[in-house]
Amino acid sequence: MNMKKIYIVKVFAVLTLLLANMGCSDYLDVNKNVDAPDYIDGYLYLAGIEQEYFGLYYDIRATAPLSQMMGTTSYTSFASNYYSPGSDSGGEIWRMTYWNQGMNLENMINQSVAAKNYTLAGIGYAMKAFSWDQLTKMHCDVPMNEAFVAGLLSHHYDYQSAIYPQIRSWATTAIKYLEMQDDSQYGTKISGNDYIYKGDKAKWIKFAYGVIVRNLASLSNKKDFVTNYADSLIECAGKALASSADDATLTVAGGSSSAAYSAYNNFWGITRSNLGYSYFQHDYAVQVMTGTVPAYDEGTGNKMVNEAENPYHPYYLADKQIICDTLTNITGHYDPRVAVKLSTTDDDNFTNINNADSVKAYKYYGGSFTGRGGPIGTAPSFYGSYATSYDDKVVGTGRWIYRDDAPYILMTCAELKFDLAEAYWKKGDKVNALAAFKAGVAADMDFTATYLTPGTSNSGKVGDKITKTLFTKLSQEYINGPYVGQMTENDLTLSHIMMQKWVSLYPWGALEAWTDLRKYFYDIKYSGEYPTVNNGWDLNTVSQKWDSDETKVYKGFYLAPAQVQSRKSTYATQNHGSPCFRIRPRYNSEYMWNKPSLESLVPISGTAENYQCSIPWFAYPGDLPTTINN
Repeated sequence: MNMKKIYIVKVFAVLTLLLANMGCSDYLDVNKNVDAPDYIDGYLYLAGIEQEYFGLYYDIRATAPLSQMMGTTSYTSFASNYYSPGSDSGGEIWRMTYWNQGMNLENMINQSVAAKNYTLAGIGYAMKAFSWDQLTKMHCDVPMNEAFVAGLLSHHYDYQSAIYPQIRSWATTAIKYLEMQDDSQYGTKISGNDYIYKGDKAKWIKFAYGVIVRNLASLSNKKDFVTNYADSLIECAGKALASSADDATLTVAGGSSSAAYSAYNNFWGITRSNLGYSYFQHDYAVQVMTGTVPAYDEGTGNKMVNEAENPYHPYYLADKQIICDTLTNITGHYDPRVAVKLSTTDDDNFTNINNADSVKAYKYYGGSFTGRGGPIGTAPSFYGSYATSYDDKVVGTGRWIYRDDAPYILMTCAELKFDLAEAYWKKGDKVNALAAFKAGVAADMDFTATYLTPGTSNSGKVGDKITKTLFTKLSQEYINGPYVGQMTENDLTLSHIMMQKWVSLYPWGALEAWTDLRKYFYDIKYSGEYPTVNNGWDLNTVSQKWDSDETKVYKGFYLAPAQVQSRKSTYATQNHGSPCFRIRPRYNSEYMWNKPSLESLVPISGTAENYQCSIPWFAYPGDLPTTINN
């Protein structure tokens, strides 16, 4: 103890002597330290801000199970439409927006505007609009106006009715700056630090328009959508991403286990082990993409057993499939995206991946909400095996976008085309809706093909089980077939548009897919403007529309407590029977430090046990109610 005291005294004496020999201005000028500056040029923020978008994939662990894209043995609380009490799980977008990007992005924007670096300012505003759009779709009502006000110990919440137009305003400001004359001599300052578009202003402008399209599309079930939003969406869609070449993706370095940092690899790659075998394809995804949505007896809710005793098709299938069907021997009936987006253990030596008959014969199995075992078999990992761990030195880097060096997908042309189709459909313009629908499918085929990494025969490495040549051939047949090219405006339904969009978002765009499911209230059966307790659900069952109901959007989609076989479970009692409609704010931010602001939220308080069930403003047909029966 005495030795420590002597050492501290000596250090303090030395510091005192040093300070005595420094001028006052030198002492106060501590932030000129080149290793810890208080100011950096705007462009130096750019790469770090962009790379924070890996956080979007962290939260897909919550939104993919909620949208029935994935099942999980890890984030089971979200798969069960609940949350993890006392945990920051599902809070990475919150952290990304407020902290990781946060003041860094604010500084980049403000410095760039002041310096008349308009291109950089425009990119900053585009990213700000994008991040906040993701934030509010995830958590709904959030602190916005007071978010970065210095000195506050608490931050009041803003409702989505204010947040939504502000996001569009930021995107519009981005476009304004990007279109302004910029005389700055950037050299490679932007292109060398922009891992999304390499400084391509034209693509950033399209991206900003895309943010507006996404924002407006989530309002499509509001009563005033056609009168107040649809035309703006259509106009912006015409200026947004025009082809898959415009898709917004974030490049990563990769490097697998040899990388200097593990985070250089994609979150879903082999090396980081985040998919492993704790996340797997949901049985709903398999049913949709293989054309095997089952038929249900509406009297009992049970599937009807197929007397043919086919173990792969043990139940009768719904007469009307939306994406494809099982008549794969007929040209155009097979959708090759299933061979890429989903996984199969078939042909693990990649010997017949260029043979159409072999590829069409692959079998796919999906798991349940919280277990790998599904209604007809066991779901494999996304890498196509039942292994629980992987070594990149043995099995390689992965496949498709489940790969160490795969980019993070932020936005695609395909999804925006489906947004456009939905807007036209809502306006009653079936001709243009059909054209946009077909363009959306074609764009998603291009997107899917872009990241194909076919496996090598007998290599022992993970890879895709279809060649690009065969995929291109089969995709063109599908586009020309009965589910796309041969459809007429009289055939087109909202189900076709929204379920094709769901497929295009699989699984990277789970948050957008979950947003669509919520705005259509999960196809719950209710009376009036929106569902509530005893009007759509009770403590034990969620009453959902049957697939035979023409107003049902997502055919085959049933929540866990629905009235059909393989569901019929219950939610946590804290949900009061309701499905989840929002992710609760980040625990260590809001529930530790900002509780009074949370408590004031309506119609359900942010501290209520069922706050995760509070329906967001974007889903209500009208205004946000101040009270509800919950």
